[in-house]
Amino acid sequence: MSYGIPSAEPSADVPVCPRHPDRPSYVRCQRCGRPACPECQRTAAVGFQCVDCVNEQKRTTPAFKSPYGGALAVGRPLVTFIVIGICVVVYALQWLLPDEVVFQNFAFANIFADSEPWRMLTAAFLHSPGFLLHIVLNMYTLWIFGQALEPLLGRVRFLAVYLISAIGGSVGYLLLTPNFPVVGVVGASGAIFGLFGAMLVVQRHRGGETKQLWVLIAINGAIGFFVPSIAWQAHLGGLITGGLAAAAIAYAPKGKNQALLQTGGLVLVAGLLAVVTWFRVTAG
Repeated sequence: MSYGIPSAEPSADVPVCPRHPDRPSYVRCQRCGRPACPECQRTAAVGFQCVDCVNEQKRTTPAFKSPYGGALAVGRPLVTFIVIGICVVVYALQWLLPDEVVFQNFAFANIFADSEPWRMLTAAFLHSPGFLLHIVLNMYTLWIFGQALEPLLGRVRFLAVYLISAIGGSVGYLLLTPNFPVVGVVGASGAIFGLFGAMLVVQRHRGGETKQLWVLIAINGAIGFFVPSIAWQAHLGGLITGGLAAAAIAYAPKGKNQALLQTGGLVLVAGLLAVVTWFRVTAG
């Protein structure tokens, strides 16, 4: 007597997964009706869809964009949270570590513009450890303006405006103060004023009201002239830089080349800061 060996292949009347023909599949895609094995099933609003239909739907569904072409930032302003978190952590390190570890290595002063230009950016993440209100006010303002600007610009564009404005604040200080006596500068105020300038440009572009923003800028700008420890030069530099960076984003023509033009505009603003810094350093 001979015994037959069962076949590993499913019989012709058993539905099989198109992607895995060796697997019987009795669950069918709700969209195309084809069988789908457990590996190829994706949960849908009703039942399951196959992985091919899900991928096709992703390709044909238009991506939602922010008003200025960036990826739509939904939910909490993630970049704003991250920047605030970095500033808070660095502030804690300023308390925990010796002064020469953090302040002396990352604060900005004019004499470092040539040899250690990265300080123009890192200084924006430091704050005066002896003045708690310094970081509190800056982070509160960043939180307020971040909630408004990050969804409008998109996360990447918002971060670019913030960082370029931070450098612009340092460049403003470099241009408008003498090299000696050497004074270290820290704080996110230049970048915050950059957000003021960015919001002003965006509001103008969108046809919104700007009077209250002008008043806010005037009040905060005036404080720098009456309080000796506040660098109004960094505020002015950040304000102008933020406005230019936002203009490069807001006024770029819409279309398939919008992102490229916006990137080019931001690079142009950053390049202008580099050129101005070079002239100031070489001029002594």
